[in-house]
Amino acid sequence: MLLELGSDRTEPTYELVARAIEKQILDGEIAPGDILPSEAAFAAQFGVNRSTLREALRALEQNGLVSREPGRKKLRASAPRAADLSRRFASAMIIQQVSLEELSEAMRALEPASAAGAAMRRDSDVVAELEDNLVRTRQALTDSASLVALDIEFHDLVAKAAKNRAIDLARQPLSGSFYPAFYSVMSRLNAGERLLAAHENIVAAIRANDVSTARSWMERHIEDFRRGYELANLNIMDPVSLLKDS
Repeated sequence: MLLELGSDRTEPTYELVARAIEKQILDGEIAPGDILPSEAAFAAQFGVNRSTLREALRALEQNGLVSREPGRKKLRASAPRAADLSRRFASAMIIQQVSLEELSEAMRALEPASAAGAAMRRDSDVVAELEDNLVRTRQALTDSASLVALDIEFHDLVAKAAKNRAIDLARQPLSGSFYPAFYSVMSRLNAGERLLAAHENIVAAIRANDVSTARSWMERHIEDFRRGYELANLNIMDPVSLLKDS
């Protein structure tokens, strides 16, 4: 499939090649795990030189769509890792100076949906993990750093129980940007007991398959953070980039 390169194009040729290969992967013509054709064969397929093809493959590697096993030269098609997608999304939020107000609004949409899904598809093994998290949270009420780590774990477990990959992929980069601000609140306010109470009620609702209560308690939990940020005399309109140094 030779690329049609008009004289009025504005994109570099390697980007067109990268997009064409990406389309083959997304369309299933090349499946994750498949070894890609040789550079010579790929270059001939698109009618470009090998240096252009290498630039295209390098761009696809950076985006996680192709990967190279350590010590091996051959490239394989791959699925982007959630952590890599999260880092890119978080970087975009910092560059665009997304505010905590915008971030918390997005969290209020996703986290309650995650809790509702967890209650709907209750998984007894994940419920046991959540209950263990509650035990450790009770033991760490005066330790801000531990509470933040346990809250991250709690929300990740709720997302795991929800079994909705779309919600989980969307919430991960938001969560990673949200928690530096959350630590600022926890280090300035004695909010451990209130956090624990919310977690206990969410877990009880998940255990009981009570979708409505799980959703409403998670909404209250996220809204509590927003109020806590204001009580700690922090500016909710600050961009995410500043929150990391709060």
